[in-house]
Amino acid sequence: MNNLAILALLALAATLEVGGDALARIALHSQAVPLVRLGLFGAAALVLFIYGVSVNLPPWDFGRLLGVYVSLFFVVAQLINLLAFGVRPGLPVLAGGALIVAGGMLMTFWRA
Repeated sequence: MNNLAILALLALAATLEVGGDALARIALHSQAVPLVRLGLFGAAALVLFIYGVSVNLPPWDFGRLLGVYVSLFFVVAQLINLLAFGVRPGLPVLAGGALIVAGGMLMTFWRA
């Protein structure tokens, strides 16, 4: 599997994980009728299941790719938090996120 395909699959996995979490959050805080909330919980469970399969199916060393994944997860989480919930990241989140991304790059590109 080439690096671009790995990056795309990790980005998809991060999107699925954050999206599933967002669906669960919406279901928990929704004032909708119970059947709609149940559907949202079901959708969250399905999306998180697909995430689990997508991230564990390829024969890769996930521990080695964890830095990239955590960085992608942070970026996707902030985008979904902004787009779905209207919450803009503040300076502490942006500063911490810069450290997360820097750490991910360090773990990925440092050749011992």
